[in-house]
Amino acid sequence: MDKREVEEFYTIREVADILKVAYLTVYRWVQARKLQAFKIGKQYRINKAELDKFIQKQKV
Repeated sequence: MDKREVEEFYTIREVADILKVAYLTVYRWVQARKLQAFKIGKQYRINKAELDKFIQKQKV
């Protein structure tokens, strides 16, 4: 039996809380395709790996 890594997903609100920015800021990043997300019904989900990549790209 192989062990699979469980993927972790966040809501826009959770990402906003993690990054300490406004909900609308994260929503705009998703709409501008700066941050990849999946739309499930009417809600967005952001993969932890994609969030990590996004954060790495923001380094100054």
